[in-house]
Order: sequence, then C-alpha cells, then structure tokens
Amino acid sequence: MSRRPAIVTQADVARTIRAAKQAGAVNVEVRPDGTLLVHLDKSTVPLSQSEKIEHKREIVL
Repeated sequence: MSRRPAIVTQADVARTIRAAKQAGAVNVEVRPDGTLLVHLDKSTVPLSQSEKIEHKREIVL
C-alpha cells in the first residue's frame, strides 16, 4: 500500500509559524485534518475605539 500525500506539508507549517511569530502569536496548533490554528494574545490585536468588532483569539488558515 502506498503512502497518501500529506495534508499539511512541512513548508506549510514553517510558513505559518514564521507568520505567526511576526504577528506576535502565543501558540500555533496543527490539527490532523490539516487545520492550522494561530492563537493570538489580546495585546497584539490592533484596536481602535471606532471599531466595534468581536475579537477572537485564533486564526484558522
């Protein structure tokens, strides 16, 4: 039986971690289904008093 292709490649993970570090992420999570989650700290999310949006602590790529 041959191997199946990777859902997430090592290059995908490396790019995600580099981008997350630049954004000030606290944690990066790679799930078996290929979902990459980047958890941000509240202090790194740009805020404006005129913006009334709900802030989430993760980015799904």
